[in-house]
Amino acid sequence: MNSAQNAYGLWSLVIINSAFFIFFAFSFFKPQSQRDWRTLGLYSAFIVALFTEMYGFPLTIYLLSGWLQSHYPGVNWWSHDAGHLLEMMFGWRSNPHFGPFHILSMIFIGGGFWLLASSWPVLYRAVQRNELATAGPYARIRHPQYVAFALVMFGFLLQWVTLITLLMFPVLLLIYVRLAHAEERDTEARFGDQWREYAARTPRFVPQGFRAVFSSGHSK
Repeated sequence: MNSAQNAYGLWSLVIINSAFFIFFAFSFFKPQSQRDWRTLGLYSAFIVALFTEMYGFPLTIYLLSGWLQSHYPGVNWWSHDAGHLLEMMFGWRSNPHFGPFHILSMIFIGGGFWLLASSWPVLYRAVQRNELATAGPYARIRHPQYVAFALVMFGFLLQWVTLITLLMFPVLLLIYVRLAHAEERDTEARFGDQWREYAARTPRFVPQGFRAVFSSGHSK
């Protein structure tokens, strides 16, 4: 029990890490509309839930402790490293920060924040000029900012999976899809044929190159 107390109950780290990643996203996203604030708010709820279990109270490990201890008896599930569930369950018993899932998670998180940072200046300039954003990431997909948030959350999910965030993730994706559709209706009403031409040549979420790869793999 002492190891559990040492590894968790660090509420200051919950607050610091949550504030950092929320502010980091805010600094790139710079929400303006009610829809923007809702997008950031959903992401923020995911981040708070994640770090609450990472440093505060390990609810997932607590609920699954019986099953985990019976199937993986050699793991101290109350240590902080064991919170990297995927690394532990797939046998990576060394430092989990160098494990395959953790490295992959950093790629998704870094890619998501890069996409968010790349999208905002393009959108800001388009809004200032009263134009349709079609350059930069918007030349490849119609909603790079929603995709960016999804990439970041998926990366965190790979790094520190919890029951709450696992349930939240598909719900948030569905909400983001609905927000994207609502945004498109507003944009079409504003830009008309220009928007329809842009939408006809630009995928909503998945770039053409990835769609071609997925289609080729599926056909095989």
